[in-house]
Formats: sequence, C-alpha cells, structure tokens
Amino acid sequence: MPQRPTSSLAACVWIPLFPLRCEEARREGLVTHPTALLAPDLSRKLWQVSPLARHTGVRPGMTVSQAIGLCPTLRLCEPDPVHYDERFARLLAALNEVSPVVEAGELGLAYLGTDGLEGIFGPPKKVVEAIECAVRGTWSVRLGWGKGKFAAWVAASRAKPGEAVIVPAGGEGKFLSAQPIAVLPLDPDTHRRLRQLGIRTLGALAALPEEAVTAQFGAVGRRLWRLAAGRTVEPVVGSIAPEPIVAALTFFTPVGERDLIERAIDQLIARALKDSRRIGWRVQAVRLVAELESWGGDEDGGRGAACCAPTNRSWLVTVLLKDPTADGARIAAPLRTRLEQAPPAGAVTRLILEFTAFAPGTTELQLFARDAVAAARAGQRRALESAAREIHQRLKRTCLYHVIEVQPWSRLPERRYALIDFEP
Repeated sequence: MPQRPTSSLAACVWIPLFPLRCEEARREGLVTHPTALLAPDLSRKLWQVSPLARHTGVRPGMTVSQAIGLCPTLRLCEPDPVHYDERFARLLAALNEVSPVVEAGELGLAYLGTDGLEGIFGPPKKVVEAIECAVRGTWSVRLGWGKGKFAAWVAASRAKPGEAVIVPAGGEGKFLSAQPIAVLPLDPDTHRRLRQLGIRTLGALAALPEEAVTAQFGAVGRRLWRLAAGRTVEPVVGSIAPEPIVAALTFFTPVGERDLIERAIDQLIARALKDSRRIGWRVQAVRLVAELESWGGDEDGGRGAACCAPTNRSWLVTVLLKDPTADGARIAAPLRTRLEQAPPAGAVTRLILEFTAFAPGTTELQLFARDAVAAARAGQRRALESAAREIHQRLKRTCLYHVIEVQPWSRLPERRYALIDFEP
C-alpha cells in the first residue's frame, strides 16, 4: 500500500451545521425562517437547528411536538444524507485543487496540508486566499491556519463566517492559552471535572504540571495537556482516493420489509466481490445508500409546522471493518446490525453498495492480480500454459520458445538472442 502524504502545517476549513446549510442552499426562503433538520433515524427528533430557531428556545434532541410548542412557525426538513455526502465530496475535490494533502473530518470539516505551498502561493495569508477562492461562490467558510490540526481548528472556530484567523509560527502557545477548554475534544464528564477545578482556559490547564494532570485524568489527560500547551502537533494525513467498486439494485416497487432489503444487500455484496478489480484485495470500508420513496405533502401531517420534505430522501450507512475481509457474510454482518438499529425512514426504491477502501490480501490472495488489467494478463498466461501443455502431450515435443538476450552488444542478430523451450 502506498504511504499516505502528511503535512505539519495545516489549514482548517469549517462550515458549521453543514447538512442544514445544504438544505438552505437548495431551498429558497429557509434562511429567513426558523428551521430544523430531523434526525436520519426513526426517532423523529431534531438533529440540527438554525440560529433563528435557537433564539426561540428550540434545541437539538427535542421532539417535534416540543419544538413546535416553542416555535409554531418552525420549518422542518427531512434529512437527505446522500445529498450532504455528495456536497461534502465536492468541497473536498475543490480543496484538493489547492493542496494534494486533504483530510476529511466530520461533515463540513476538512484539513489541508500546506507544507510547500509557500513556494506556489506565498505566505500563509496568500495560501488562505487561495483556499477562499477555491470555495468562493459555493460556501461561506471559516478558515484557520496554524502548525498542526488542533491549532488550525481552534483558529477556525474563532473566525467569523467568510473570514480567516492565522496563527503565526511560534505563536501557538500564546494563541492557545487564551482559548476556552471547550475547544478540546472533551467528554462531558471530563469537561465538568475541569470546570469544578476552576480550569476554564487552555492556559490554566497548561500551567498545571503534566504529571499531575496525567495522574488525575490518565492518558487522556496527558493528551489534553499536551494539546493545551502546544506540545503536540498532529499532522494532516492525506487520503489516497480509492477507485470504489459499486453495485446497485433498483426495485420496481418500493420495498419496506427488512428481510427483502437484507437479501438485496447479500446479492449486491456477492456481485461486488466478483469484480475483477477486487482480486488480491480485502474490503476495508463499505458504504450503503438507500434512495427512499418521496413524500407528496407539504404539510407536516397536521403537526403545526411546515415540512420542507425534499424531492429525494435517502438513507446512508458507512462501515469501517475492523478486520478487512473478502467474506460476504462478514461484510454483511455490520450492515445488518445498522439496518436493525436504525432502519430507513421509508420504503426503499434503490440500493447502492460501494466498496470504498481496501487492504492487501493474504499471501494466497496476492498470488492473483490486483486490478482488472493484471487480472486479464493472469488469465492470458493461464490460457497459454494450458495450450502449451496440450501441444506437448500431442506432439511429444515443445513447439513454444522464449526469446532471451545473450549478447546484446553483438552486431550479429544470431548472437544477440537465443531461443529456449517454454516450460509452463
């Protein structure tokens, strides 16, 4: 497997509430109204809430009835995860035009490695301007630049929409010391304990002895302290874009029964495993997309809020296998679990299965070709070996030869090359 590119200098591109921004981009009028996006599962709770809705007291995790009681004019949007994933992929492709080292985070969050870009664009300010130009007209992003992903992320979180914050080289410690501890990757319990200890900024945390923080919070505390003190520089790790293997199945009538969906998944996995590009490789990441039957109404079933149901609804599951495999049952197992835990919120009209990442196969698998072209060559060689054995059995002598170089410096062709028997 080729080694992934890395970069210690990082630029962070952040679009908060990315799925909700996608809905606002494709539907007129949502920006000027309090809006909420429903969760992709069957809980029917709110997933993301616009700032206008927050002003009325609406919060993520509320039920629809609770939210409408607080804001009768709230507009509800059905989720379309596939659309958000596609828009995010376009954003990553645009950023890849600036830097070959791009690392995707959650939806709406990406890091760019900027090592060496000074020779192309100039100082960090010019690099940031190039990133802004790449996404201009599509998104209003928050940008941060610094040494390591954490410093870049904190800088982006401090930036206003459409603006950038640049942390100068060597100034990471001073910049981070004034930031609140909420910028750290904290779980609620650790966050509560730190506040009980009176620690509210990264500077206050970094002022404590590293050993004391480690004794109190363990290995997690050591990592948090090193991030707060600017001692850890996490590089941007670029990804090598795989060529996915895709198998799709369209249903003539929408399907809602889980048994039928599971059978369809098994068929798609079997079909994708037979693809010649997978020969010699084990599957590491699987993506399952379900296009759902559209709803016709524009009202929220009498619940009192306008429902902005999209023309296309979808359901998306991405699974990273702990142990890469080429066994269909082991690939299907986590998909079945996800299907049982969070089934599609509607009947399925089309299923699309993708193998998006691969790992080298076992020694036995490596005996085969790794791609379609090599697979074709391997098939030709096997056919040639079979034909040579058949000729030898019929004629009792070898009629196929290898041409090899003997004296390439000689002016006589007879001395340059020689023929040896082809032994299959």
